[in-house]
Amino acid sequence: MAEDTFMPTMTRRQMLRMIGMAGSGALMYQAMTGLGFAKESPYRPPPPLAGSGNGQSVLILGAGLAGLVAAYELGKAGYKVQVLEYNQRLGGRNWTLRGGDLYTELGGHTQRCQFDEGQYFNPGPWRIPYHHHGVLDYCRQLGVALEPFVQLNHNAYFHRRDAFGGKPQRIREVKADFNGGVAELLAKATSTGRLDDLVTKEDREILLEAMREWGGLNRDFSYAAGPVSNDYRGYARDAGGGAHGKPDFSTPVGLHDVLNARLWGNLAASDQYEYQTTMMQPVGGMDAIGKAFGREVGSHVRYGAKVVDIAQDSAGVSVAYEDTKAPGSRHVAKADWCVCTIPLSILSQIPVQVGAAMAAAISAVPYAASNKVGIQFSRRFWEEDDAIYGGVSFSDLPIGMMSYPSHGFGTKKGVLLASYTFFVEALEFTALDPAERIRAALEYGKQIHPQYADTYENGMAVAWHRSPFTLGCFGNWSDQMREKHYADLCAMDGRIVLAGEHASYLPAWQEGAILSSLSAIDQVHRRALAGGRA
Repeated sequence: MAEDTFMPTMTRRQMLRMIGMAGSGALMYQAMTGLGFAKESPYRPPPPLAGSGNGQSVLILGAGLAGLVAAYELGKAGYKVQVLEYNQRLGGRNWTLRGGDLYTELGGHTQRCQFDEGQYFNPGPWRIPYHHHGVLDYCRQLGVALEPFVQLNHNAYFHRRDAFGGKPQRIREVKADFNGGVAELLAKATSTGRLDDLVTKEDREILLEAMREWGGLNRDFSYAAGPVSNDYRGYARDAGGGAHGKPDFSTPVGLHDVLNARLWGNLAASDQYEYQTTMMQPVGGMDAIGKAFGREVGSHVRYGAKVVDIAQDSAGVSVAYEDTKAPGSRHVAKADWCVCTIPLSILSQIPVQVGAAMAAAISAVPYAASNKVGIQFSRRFWEEDDAIYGGVSFSDLPIGMMSYPSHGFGTKKGVLLASYTFFVEALEFTALDPAERIRAALEYGKQIHPQYADTYENGMAVAWHRSPFTLGCFGNWSDQMREKHYADLCAMDGRIVLAGEHASYLPAWQEGAILSSLSAIDQVHRRALAGGRA
């Protein structure tokens, strides 16, 4: 059949890879958005908790954003708050690596970050959508300055090893040629009456004009070299001044070649709801959010506390933990209530005194694999040589995608997110030690940016399944698992309630952690008002 030309057989590996390259970890949420199930974040600034905590105590496990929001809001309501945090810092996956930082992953490999002062890399969340109202509101409350994050840069690259001789293609060219080819095809079908049964005469005329505008077609409704198409795809030589300032037209690629190059696979990535402009990032690194919460609740945090047992009875909650600097030591923290934000990948390995339904839910959710490599280069060649200022380039190489810094334009050095992978490639990178991951990112990256060879200085690699405080990137729910376990996971069990991105319909996003936390503390507060210290 003719359509077989445009519907190639796709292996499971290719399918998973294409899903992963769509943009970030919130893959299930993206799929739900596409099906019309997901909506804008329902966050609205929460009113002060009615009544008062009356001095009742709440133990919060984990100082990621879910735990920090719980500590912040419950503290304002008059509860006595204590937070146990495994790391020696706040934020959890809200994390930024800078020069001098040490990171030891499972397996014992320790990396010392050698970035220059002012350079940084976000191994976890790195961008905030405009409709994630919870994150943005807390940034506003806590005075966290934001700046634009460039998601779509028309001058960045699409790349496939088997397309155009392996030469990277500008996103603007691929986008213009795809739109132009489709627009010309539809215009021809309209003009020859093939759509007469589908649209009225008036609509056909409007459709033709729309295709001309959208696709960059000329007066003959053709997509061809000339000023109209080049205003979309760019010129072979841009317009200039003086006697030789006349621009040279570039030649569009025909629709057949565009389709068979398969570069269109990533065209819609930045049109998806989670990645539409405007996106934002905190000035100076994502950990600015965790640090801002720390100024409010940091005095209530016990760092280096590895939770080893969680118990409860009718009187309260008792949590045993070890001091990570004194392995084998045992301490106990008690409170009236507990908000547990420990990732399920960790929590499922800790004895937790909850009912069978919540226990089953805790053990049911696998965590997705993800890997990031951040590399410092001696000069910002992507700006100087390639005129790429921020944005994302996509490749079918095992590095997945690369992202150019959205800050520091025009300065000397920069840290490039040289590899961001999920699923198959992430697991393959995870199997390497950090130095090998960096070497692999450099070798693959040179196929897109040959300047890697002469400008590389140092790098950091984070494979999330080797992270001792998460053992994975994010809760990878399926529809079947949600149907069976989600309600039990989010319901309060005695004096314990769970929160985190895993307890939301926005997995992998900070917004999910915040919304789940607000839901959890509302449950605690209602129980506290109803039952007091019972």
